[in-house]
Order: sequence, then structure tokens, then C-alpha cells
Amino acid sequence: MSFTKSVAQLCEEHSITLEQLVERSGLDEGRVSAIVMGRWTPSPAERTSISGVFGVTPRDISWGHKTPIQHIYGHGPG
Repeated sequence: MSFTKSVAQLCEEHSITLEQLVERSGLDEGRVSAIVMGRWTPSPAERTSISGVFGVTPRDISWGHKTPIQHIYGHGPG
């Protein structure tokens, strides 16, 4: 069984700042920030760009959301 790490964990382990990750991945800063914070699930191309910075495959990184999904419109009819 293999264990995956988040982008934030990999940045910490590799001593890579957000600015360095943006520069090395070639992606938009807002998008990279959202991915690092777990607020955005990246596209396959974005996953490839970011995983390449760390020298791993996209499968080696956990890409899930960290922010709980909340209902916007309330609790339904009551």
C-alpha cells in the first residue's frame, strides 16, 4: 500500500515556497494557492505540472478537498 502526500506536505518537505511552486509549475498563482490549500481539485494537466516540480507522478499526491462542502441554500423545505 502506498501513501500519498498533499501538495502542502510536499512543499514543506522540499522547502518550496508558494512563489517557487508557481514559478516552477508555470501555473497561475491563484490556482496554485487554491490547490495547496485544498480548495481546488486540479485538472490532469495541472496535476502533471505540479507533480513534476517534486519529481513524482500525479498518483503520488493526494488531490482532494480539505474544505468541507456546505449547503448554500439552507436545509430544504421545513
